[in-house]
Amino acid sequence: MDAWGVDERYLDSAKVEHAISAESIAAVRELIGSVPDDLERTAPLVVVRGRPLALSGTVFLEDGSEQPLQPGPLTLPPGYHQLRGPDGATRQLVVSPGRCCRPSRRAWGWAVQLYASRSRTSWGIGNLADLRTVNEWASERGAGFLLVNPLHASGLTAPLEASPYSPTTRRYRSPLYLSVADLPGADRVDLAAAAGTARALNDDPAIDRDAVWRVLRPVLEQLFTVSGSDPDFLSWRHQQGRSLQQWATWSALVDAHGPSWRDWPGQLRRPDSAEVARFADDHGDGVGFHAWLQYHLSRQLDGAVRAGTVIQDLPIGFHPSGADAWVWQDVLAFDASVGAPPDPFNLAGQDWGLPPFVPWKLRRAGYAPFIESIRATMAAGGGLRIDHVAGLFRLWWIPTQLDATQGAYVRYPAEDLVNLVALESERAGAVVVGEDLGTVEDVVRDTMADAGMLSYRLLWFEEDEPRNWPVEAMAAVTTHDLPTVAGLWSGVDLRDQQAHGVPADEASTRQLRDRLTDLAGIGAAVAPPDAVVGAYRALAQAPCTLLTATLEDALAVEIRPNIPGTTDRANWSRALPVSIEELAGSAMAAAVADVLTAAVGYGRDVAEEDERVEHRAQLLPEERTATSDDPETQAEIILADSDARTEDPEGTMRDSHQTPQ
Repeated sequence: MDAWGVDERYLDSAKVEHAISAESIAAVRELIGSVPDDLERTAPLVVVRGRPLALSGTVFLEDGSEQPLQPGPLTLPPGYHQLRGPDGATRQLVVSPGRCCRPSRRAWGWAVQLYASRSRTSWGIGNLADLRTVNEWASERGAGFLLVNPLHASGLTAPLEASPYSPTTRRYRSPLYLSVADLPGADRVDLAAAAGTARALNDDPAIDRDAVWRVLRPVLEQLFTVSGSDPDFLSWRHQQGRSLQQWATWSALVDAHGPSWRDWPGQLRRPDSAEVARFADDHGDGVGFHAWLQYHLSRQLDGAVRAGTVIQDLPIGFHPSGADAWVWQDVLAFDASVGAPPDPFNLAGQDWGLPPFVPWKLRRAGYAPFIESIRATMAAGGGLRIDHVAGLFRLWWIPTQLDATQGAYVRYPAEDLVNLVALESERAGAVVVGEDLGTVEDVVRDTMADAGMLSYRLLWFEEDEPRNWPVEAMAAVTTHDLPTVAGLWSGVDLRDQQAHGVPADEASTRQLRDRLTDLAGIGAAVAPPDAVVGAYRALAQAPCTLLTATLEDALAVEIRPNIPGTTDRANWSRALPVSIEELAGSAMAAAVADVLTAAVGYGRDVAEEDERVEHRAQLLPEERTATSDDPETQAEIILADSDARTEDPEGTMRDSHQTPQ
């Protein structure tokens, strides 16, 4: 790493070293620019409670009180405070607990693409009422959580962005997920015609977001007209302050001037300009409408999580023409995008088209863009999955004039960022999962373990048998970017890749199928549904804290939600083949649920699981096999799980005092 934080070489996932070209290094250095001389004296100081701190002064706590600070172990409460040093200079002092909130019990859950999870009454796309229905069904079947795709808003002009991983903001949610029937005023407006048009969209196996929004938006505007003066909404809006005002103003500006802020009239391109303030004053109803949408998205999400924890996904970034880029434009490098270097699954590398934060500028901004995004995505649900968690440590920058193979890794203040995640996790009572797949340094997983973040383990990727995976992890068979079990088994996924120009590796696909055959103990001729159940029986052997199954696997869907690198495929737009009301009658979904429920026992205590895994590790191989496979032992486990269910009927993941705010 050089003075700019740019790595001159890196190891890929196979531990092969690669040198970064001089051209790439020079381009990235220019984009980063010069670090201010006073940064180390003025940037926030992020520290861990209980660790020694060699500073003195007066600390002004966020609750309004103040305390003297002397060198030694830090005893201040976790929070965002201000430190005034002996010289009178003031800087922010962030005290972190150092560890994220950890689940008190093991649990399993469904990975849900919400847009795809339509009910019979959906308006062409799955909504938050549907999320509530899925959560209630899942809880009744023994699940302790749902893992959902990012719910963040994309731009609201056609064509609407399909990928939930390229949002316009990571702080606010998409109004496409609103349930109209649950909005105030729905009983005072004639919705019959609009509802009929929207529900007809459910007949299309593809999600047409543009068509949904054309029907939905006029109805939302009608409902705002009759209920937008609700005192509870007005009070909530006032409490949200500047952040919500900026989002709602940006949305109203999009209505007036188009989707890209970089094409707006000059003074409107700066969120703090007098012209933007005048626009907000002159378009009060439009700004109020977009704030009102967020109020009801927040309320409906609160209702959806009552049946069980919802772990929300945080994308690695946001669209360069979007709301967050407008607000935080001074902290970003717009002449670069983030992605990934070449690997066996993407030989040309990946360019995600999202602008990176300049590390020193992020520090100078007090980490506000990061904190607000983490806090907002944790809100209500009780869990957070950080997509590409290695991005807290380093990001692959691709200068605009180069391709994804010519990028360079740029270092980030990982210790600070991880401690900020821990602080927000403790405050929200939210478990944190880091998606640590692909080219990930050892330091990433070591730091995650120290901070109480759960790792992410996949049946498709791990070389060890599931029974040898770590306890502090979320385990799954596959993800939205990888083959479904049925698609792998039938060969449909390989043909799908080839049909869309992906240089698919047939040998790797055969190896993956052979691995599933061995792990699941199934014959090569079994039907895809049997392969699905076999895959989850194999996954159930993992001692990981959280186990995850996809709804696509539960329904033997052969087409995965997304194939990275394709542009002529309907990624992120394929609905489930059945309505969510039909999930309760699905024999396959019931079989997967039964396998995973027996494995976790409706929430076995994590400390007990740690002891069980340690005991198994000390056994001889033949003893270990008997412990895991012996029918009598399994019967005892299931009986013990039934007892646990009686004691804790909701199978809660969190400690009783860790209620999400």
